[in-house]
Amino acid sequence: METLSKLFGNAAKIKIMRLFLSNDDVIFDNAEISKRTKVSLVNLRKELKIFESISLIKKRIFYKEVIKKVKGKEVVEKKKTSGWILDPSFSLLAPLKNLLIKGSPVAQKDIINRLKGGGVLKLIITSGVFIQEPDSRVDILIVGDNLNSSYLERAIRILESELGQELKYFILETDDFNYRLGVYDKLLRDILDYSHKKIVNKLDF
Repeated sequence: METLSKLFGNAAKIKIMRLFLSNDDVIFDNAEISKRTKVSLVNLRKELKIFESISLIKKRIFYKEVIKKVKGKEVVEKKKTSGWILDPSFSLLAPLKNLLIKGSPVAQKDIINRLKGGGVLKLIITSGVFIQEPDSRVDILIVGDNLNSSYLERAIRILESELGQELKYFILETDDFNYRLGVYDKLLRDILDYSHKKIVNKLDF
């Protein structure tokens, strides 16, 4: 992210672009973009204005589902609002996707740094979006001791904001991982028998 930030000016630009490039048929309003990218609304409006000026994105009116309380009950209503969608006619769309989506989306050291405060990490496996295998069962597997699930989930939310898409993840204590490995757990086999990368491996397997 640091190298790309220097190339593009700031990390906010990259996160917003990745969100649209990874969800090219989805309309987002400002609140949803800010929530997913963790970019403040003030900075977001500035970046969106720049992207609109070069025709990377375009405005769209759509109906958004909102939950309201009516007489103590939650009711889903559709609200007409303005949002943004990727413009498929943008001339540099293909090379931009190659750089920001198909290239290495997040450096291995950045993933490790995000997660390392979440316990004694013994194994981190990346797959799925990290190696351009969209059909993988899991994008990231985390194994360790004394794991802090809340911390790790917050770290994954941050990774999602940088990638522009949701991650499928699995967190296991080492004993649980070893047991599942011994009984040929289907989920683990689906991860280990197909393409993946071990970016931390202190279990020596």
